[in-house]
Amino acid sequence: MGYTDQRFDVNLSILFTELPLLERPAAAAAAGFGAVELWWPWIETPTPDRAELDALKKAIEDAGVRLVGLNFYAGKLPGPDRGALSVPGEESDRFRANVDVAADFAASVGCTALNALYGNRVEGADPAAQDELALENLTLAARAADRIGATLLIETLNQPESPLYPLVSAPAAIEVVDKVNAATGLGNAKFLLDVYHLSMNGEDVGRAIEAYADKTGHVQIADNPGRGAPGTGSLPLADLLDQLKKAGYDGWVGLEYKAGDRPSAESFDWLPREARAAR
Repeated sequence: MGYTDQRFDVNLSILFTELPLLERPAAAAAAGFGAVELWWPWIETPTPDRAELDALKKAIEDAGVRLVGLNFYAGKLPGPDRGALSVPGEESDRFRANVDVAADFAASVGCTALNALYGNRVEGADPAAQDELALENLTLAARAADRIGATLLIETLNQPESPLYPLVSAPAAIEVVDKVNAATGLGNAKFLLDVYHLSMNGEDVGRAIEAYADKTGHVQIADNPGRGAPGTGSLPLADLLDQLKKAGYDGWVGLEYKAGDRPSAESFDWLPREARAAR
């Protein structure tokens, strides 16, 4: 099977960034993809003007692609921030202000997965208090996701690149998933299994798949080292995707890698064009 039996989407917050945001959906479509995902595009505000939301919706619809994943507001990404929902004060307030805005936008384009980055530890803040705040805000997010028929995703990052982010192992993220589901009773919180981040943490990705495929709601890939396209590093990505498929995962696989010093459209040579279209 390998790469020819998967449902791939392109993350437009890390690929095609040489283009303005509103041109990226069409560029992904021109490269043969039928599905895309995004980090929250407006890093300065959780509540952009309606005109900006409508313009992005139109760009997605005009391109004929499907938005399959969207982050809630997470601060400055790329940049030093790794989420807002567990950060006391203004950032947590901004996350809450964004919850319904993001959910309503997702609903308007048929997006059914919303990713909530946990947020960094903050100097001087009690980690237990941050975790309590996180659960409160994740509960709000899960309910907003449920309102539109969506999944809430909880993601592991990696310690070398995100040393202040507390969820740097698959079990840590799964623990939060279970807590959110217990708090809401909705069962719509799932694990975002990012192969690159798990490998950067030194985890056995195959074992993580074996243990948590049934709790996985979305997958993202990049090769390691370098966070480049498949084949630029040493990860057996095709084999890992086969393992996921055999374990029962049939969801989307987000391409969340760096194109390097070439145009993004040239970074998909590892994937036959006929395998790119959403199925």
